[in-house]
Amino acid sequence: MAKRGWIKTPDQIKEFALQNEDISNKGAYQNLMLQLSKAAKHSKGISITSQRQYYNHMDQFCRFLADQFNLKKLANIKDKHVVAYVIDRQSEGKSAAAIKQDLAAIRYFHDQQPETRNHLSDNKKLTKCFPEFKLQKRSFGGVDRRPTEFEYQSLLNIAKASGRPEMAHIIQLAREQGGRVHEIVRLDRSDAEKALKEDFLTFKGKGGLVRKVPLREPVREILKKAISGVGRGEKLFVAPQEKAHTVIQRVQDFIRTYRKKVYDPLNTRPSDVSVTIHSMRHAYAKEQYEGFISKGLTEKDARLETSYLIGHSREDITRIYLGE
Repeated sequence: MAKRGWIKTPDQIKEFALQNEDISNKGAYQNLMLQLSKAAKHSKGISITSQRQYYNHMDQFCRFLADQFNLKKLANIKDKHVVAYVIDRQSEGKSAAAIKQDLAAIRYFHDQQPETRNHLSDNKKLTKCFPEFKLQKRSFGGVDRRPTEFEYQSLLNIAKASGRPEMAHIIQLAREQGGRVHEIVRLDRSDAEKALKEDFLTFKGKGGLVRKVPLREPVREILKKAISGVGRGEKLFVAPQEKAHTVIQRVQDFIRTYRKKVYDPLNTRPSDVSVTIHSMRHAYAKEQYEGFISKGLTEKDARLETSYLIGHSREDITRIYLGE
């Protein structure tokens, strides 16, 4: 058997998880990666080069499964997990070719599992069963995902009325500052104090990228309230006994539960696009882009400036958020 030094050892998996701040549910990630590495040692049917590439694609998928679904076994992957991952990758501007590689890797290693509970559908069936699943390159842009102001405010009102101010605060930070949900739950008291002092909120994004976003006035009050309820060294929205991924899941479940109740028929989204926590970033990006245009920036420069604020570095990514 050819050498497969690219397969991570248990110690390497553990060390990577502990050092990578992008991974919230480190335990679930390590568990899934141990299963992946075991399967990779005996995988066959394709070249070693392809196996290595697929392994790296699956590493990314395992992080997603851990943080978004707290999945315990690779054998339990379902169509819904695949669809959610594709949508997430598209929202981050990944190319059609990269996503097709993702899908090939997922299906390949799913087939390598000794016992699987579910059959993974092909792309044609996924498109038929999940209206939000679209692989065409043109679908990466041109989709308005923004909530209306009515939907946004209604979700905040429901959160506050139900005695969950922290839920409202997380949604507001996504809408008013453009933060990803995992960036927001990562914020601690010192981050908030620094923001109030400097007038910039620092986000630690994907891949360790750090960006400073001008602090908006409504968020200033949010941070003051959040600070009052936590001690030194504590997270703003994650209790000491909690895990970050459980808070993320709670936010997603909240929006999923109430988005139909706050549905605004005047929204400009396609009929198959629902409001999510990520939709708030789209609204923020659109607002910032229009603000740059009003200040006299060219469309290209406005897209570049907006791209930085949402944690990217390319203007074509901004087009996705703008629905262009």
